[in-house]
Amino acid sequence: MAAARCWKLVSRGRGLSLHTAAEAASTATESTSTDVATTPVARYPPIVASLTAKSKAARLRRVERWQATVHAAQSVDEKLRILTKMQFMKYMVYPQTFALNADRWYQGFTKTVYLSGLPSPPVEPEAPLDLGALRDAACDSLLQEHFYLRRRRRAPLREEPETVVSPFLDQLVVALMGLLSPQNPVLASASVDFKRPVHFYWLRGEEIIPGGHRKYDKPNNQIRIPKQLPEFVPLDYSVPVEIPVMKCKPDKLPLFKRQYENSIFIGSKTADPCCYGHTQFHLLPDKLKREKLLKQNRADQIEVVFRANAIASLFAWTGAQAMYQGFWSEADVTRPFVSQGVITDGKYFSFFCYQLNTLALTAQADQNNPRKNVCWGTQSKPLYETIEGNNVKGFNDDVLLQMVHFLLNKPREDRPQVLES
Repeated sequence: MAAARCWKLVSRGRGLSLHTAAEAASTATESTSTDVATTPVARYPPIVASLTAKSKAARLRRVERWQATVHAAQSVDEKLRILTKMQFMKYMVYPQTFALNADRWYQGFTKTVYLSGLPSPPVEPEAPLDLGALRDAACDSLLQEHFYLRRRRRAPLREEPETVVSPFLDQLVVALMGLLSPQNPVLASASVDFKRPVHFYWLRGEEIIPGGHRKYDKPNNQIRIPKQLPEFVPLDYSVPVEIPVMKCKPDKLPLFKRQYENSIFIGSKTADPCCYGHTQFHLLPDKLKREKLLKQNRADQIEVVFRANAIASLFAWTGAQAMYQGFWSEADVTRPFVSQGVITDGKYFSFFCYQLNTLALTAQADQNNPRKNVCWGTQSKPLYETIEGNNVKGFNDDVLLQMVHFLLNKPREDRPQVLES
């Protein structure tokens, strides 16, 4: 039986031999594969989150766009305008607060380490101090408000800090500056502010309300100078102390979420040549006096009040000074900023030194940031015991000398004072 055969016919085209048609087919196949390989792949724009969406990716894109605008700012004024124009709800930090253990919370808010004692020995004056003249000036300032000024009636207890203690502090600061100007010429060219507000706004945390804002606080007096005070420790000094970590939300302090204007203000505008801080003098309100705390069985909170006020106020003042020089959380400081503070209720005085080493407090900037801000402080001591008639009993020269040493601190001449871009 014969098997059936199947033949496959190959078209060789008109006028082409079988061999020529096969070569043409192979050449066409090779050229087709080469064309496919060399054809450029279509490129599409990257997929990014919408600027108006409510997702985390969209919020991150808005933040990155905002930060790029700040980096591109040509002047400090323009940079501050961009940083402060974005308004949203924030926690308000009160420097003078009745909250328990507020100093530990404030250390966490500002990434500040507190160290007991002052960082360096007192500044030795170039000429011997006339301690008698300094003591007389302090006593005259006290007696002016308590004895020489014959008031028709005694000021109410709640108004005593404003009517008696505040004028005393004003006169004391001006008198000491006048006596010490020959030994510290910086004081002669310094600017003295009386009840001038200081504002500072910063970011800290990962919540949708990520900010902290220091409530408007008016130091009783503050001294600003045209040159920067020398640092106490190097910028990258490793402090062997841990910063307290508070796992509760700030409203447990209590702090409340409020819509306040974002402000950065050291007490003057950016064009003022006296753009560096020297010393602040803060007056505690009547409700935080030690007598009232003792009656409330809160003796352990007496020094807390002084520390909390110093940490919040000096961090805000030095932070605002750094931002006046062009630094911010995404462009951290390249040199320390130093300020001094005196906290008093009119009788007891406590002294603090603050060094700002970092502004990178946001969750992104603080991931690999070993720097810490440092605050040094002393226990409060009385300037005098009592005032009887026209006599000041038990005057404490050590407190006066510490105040004098603060005012004698002056900038180093070998440090160039340049405005950062």
